[in-house]
Amino acid sequence: MKLAYWMYAGPAHIGTLRIASSFKNVHAIMHAPLGDDYFNVMRSMLERERDFTPVTASVVDRNVLARGSQEKVVDNITRKDREESPDLIVLTPTCTSSILQEDLQNFVDRAQLDARGDVLLADVNHYRVNELQAGDRTLQQIVQFYLEKARKKGDLPTEKTAKPSVNIIGISTLGFHNQHDCTELKRLMSDLGIEVNEVIPEGASVHNLKNLPQAWFNLVPYRELGLMTAQYLEQEFGMPCVDITPMGVVETARCIRKIQQLLNAQGAGVDYEEYIDHQTRHVSQAAWFSRSIDCQNLTGKKAVVFGDNTHAAAMTKILAREMGIHVVLAGTYCKYDADWFKAQVSEYCDEVLISDDNGAIGDAIARLEPAAIFGTQMERHIGKRLNIPCGVIAAPIHIQNFPIGYRPFLGYEGTNQVADLVYNSFTLGMEDHLLEIFGGHDTKEVITKGMSADSDLNWTKEAQATLNQVPGFVRGKVKRNTEKFARERGLSEISLEVFYAAKEAVGA
Repeated sequence: MKLAYWMYAGPAHIGTLRIASSFKNVHAIMHAPLGDDYFNVMRSMLERERDFTPVTASVVDRNVLARGSQEKVVDNITRKDREESPDLIVLTPTCTSSILQEDLQNFVDRAQLDARGDVLLADVNHYRVNELQAGDRTLQQIVQFYLEKARKKGDLPTEKTAKPSVNIIGISTLGFHNQHDCTELKRLMSDLGIEVNEVIPEGASVHNLKNLPQAWFNLVPYRELGLMTAQYLEQEFGMPCVDITPMGVVETARCIRKIQQLLNAQGAGVDYEEYIDHQTRHVSQAAWFSRSIDCQNLTGKKAVVFGDNTHAAAMTKILAREMGIHVVLAGTYCKYDADWFKAQVSEYCDEVLISDDNGAIGDAIARLEPAAIFGTQMERHIGKRLNIPCGVIAAPIHIQNFPIGYRPFLGYEGTNQVADLVYNSFTLGMEDHLLEIFGGHDTKEVITKGMSADSDLNWTKEAQATLNQVPGFVRGKVKRNTEKFARERGLSEISLEVFYAAKEAVGA
């Protein structure tokens, strides 16, 4: 265990709460001390929704520690059941409350005796899994609970729908552009003549989960959420799954062809080649843009990509394969799924970085000096410090990445949005020189050797003035080389003489 001031994936209970609060009329109760109950603030601040079901905290305090939690937890569950009449109450501990080693399943069983709705304990190991893994497991657990319940009652429809249909699995609150992606996926399915059977968990009712087996196949657009559910449905009901993320022109076409293959295996007799050709040529502007003079100006430029598995892998392929951009490093913080990520990106980049240490990622970016970064909110902060532009492509994200306007990343409209993001993330043409002419370049003094190293070197007034005369597009590199030269020689101050000595040493 280590102390960190930045987490790419939150603790396990956040994943469980994301799933519970995505469903309609599902209430989550968190068994936690004060301080762990920040989910409501995060949810209400980031998601632009008119209303949502808030999470209740069953607070662990000194009285609970002295007497035990059972009566308090059971009382909170039964009280919420009376007040809100939820279809389901999900009880989850947090890392801190798990230390108590209480039998929460016993609490749930006791509460279920008096509750009118269902009560379920989130079955995740809070010490071993993170937010993404816990969310994946919680969704699978809820789906399994209601399918088994319907089966016991003899109320489980198993006949397929008359027309080809799909379950879209993994659309969640607090997901990166999830609502926009869902709209685009529904539009794509409609174009293909496929009915949407269910979308889970966002906006779904647990009462409709029994209808999941009626779909012809499952679509899991994000690797982080939904695969466990799709695997369960495949094992229990033989339902095929498409887990290709339709992000970028090439992968969207590959996803559609996989859907075509699965439908035809079930006797549908569909042919989507003409649709793919039309969308690629006339609806998506990305294919045209990649051949334009504007995009050709980006050919060979260096980029670093970092994020969750889904978006980092997809963006790496788009940059390298569709736009001719040189990806010097592709990385992910999903360490638990490292093998898949390496297999996806290795042929499209120079280096692969699997880490959740933002300091190591910052140092790698400083060392590689890319022309642009495509990452999370943290990489955007790193980019500001290094004067490198950054396009945000994955969670964790800032409120500005929950746009009101329509900005999907998936499907053919998503290809346009991604192309715009890529192009606008690079510093183009005379931009640096115009910044120098008109001023306002407020980040030029904060570049350091690496993000995790202290910038304790003092520049004399004369040396700083000389550095400022260096053109903006190479000033960062000159400063880093000079500071590296000084550190290697144990110098704490960079004078004009040191500056020229460093310049001579690198042959500049």
